[in-house]
Amino acid sequence: MDWKKIVVSLETIIVKVLEVIDSSAMQIALVVDSQYKLVGTVTDGDIRRAILRGVSLQEPVGLIMNRNPICLTENYSQEQAMKVMRQKAIRHLPIVDNEGRIVHLETLKHILEPDPMENWVVLMAGGLGTRLRPLTEDCPKPLLKIGGKPLLETIIENFKSYGFKKFYLSVNFKAEMIEDYFGDGSQWGVDIRYIREDQRMGTAGALSLLPSLPKSPLVIMNGDLLTKTNFKHLVDFHIKEKTAATMCVREYEYQVPYGVVEVSSNNRFVNIAEKPIQQFYVNAGIYVLNPNVIEYIPRNTYYDMPSLFASLLEHEIEATIYPIREYWLDIGRIDDFQKANNEYGGVFE
Repeated sequence: MDWKKIVVSLETIIVKVLEVIDSSAMQIALVVDSQYKLVGTVTDGDIRRAILRGVSLQEPVGLIMNRNPICLTENYSQEQAMKVMRQKAIRHLPIVDNEGRIVHLETLKHILEPDPMENWVVLMAGGLGTRLRPLTEDCPKPLLKIGGKPLLETIIENFKSYGFKKFYLSVNFKAEMIEDYFGDGSQWGVDIRYIREDQRMGTAGALSLLPSLPKSPLVIMNGDLLTKTNFKHLVDFHIKEKTAATMCVREYEYQVPYGVVEVSSNNRFVNIAEKPIQQFYVNAGIYVLNPNVIEYIPRNTYYDMPSLFASLLEHEIEATIYPIREYWLDIGRIDDFQKANNEYGGVFE
């Protein structure tokens, strides 16, 4: 729902707040200041208790509101929201930015029954898994078990938790094993279709094999990622930015093991930084593309996503980045696989 419909000011009288609560059927109102900073909440129960105490309905709502509302910041995960609401026995959870301004209202009903997303998700599951041998000699990487279930199953279930139910799996290496396991997706309550790669197509090339272009933006993700990214927030961000493509990025830090010397143009010593930490944004392997972007991908040839984004730049087509702050792990090596299994229970259960 539109949370702005249940926003009131400190000066709003209780009877008007009651009208807001009743008209929205949400049983809660959000009290904000002039900057939309959350200063309190009022529920139907708060008003009823105030009436029993003899408080007049003509009094300002600030008199009876909860001045210490439970809330989360906007980098939350739905699992965190669910845990908080269950622990505190609440059904509504305001989400605020770093300044305390409301940006969203999470509800228990929305988490348990997410709005259906029309966007197709394309999962790139055709890699050879060379760096994970010998684990992948008899099993494709997407079917390797992490936390007791195949990696790709966790990915699909995570997308489904945000309302996504339409999937394309791009398969190549041991494709029949993946197709036999997932079938048409009905066992998981989703629709799964397949893109068969007869040759290695890269992280973007397989998109040229789509039988038709959807009307909504596509979400594309490498099939060897374990993440708690809020994919609905990602799509909402992409649409709000009004760009053709969005690339998810992850902050990466690297500490230079030596003192880094700064030198002037005439070879004079300027400064030395002892073992400085360098910070970069790295490609996280998750993308959102408008359907027309697929036209820039050559057919039946190896083509990677970085090449696609470079092509968009050359054509002066805007793309944006989306920083991932949630859990994210690229399972490319044996030690990554072991780390994923060690961390799975604490993140996904």
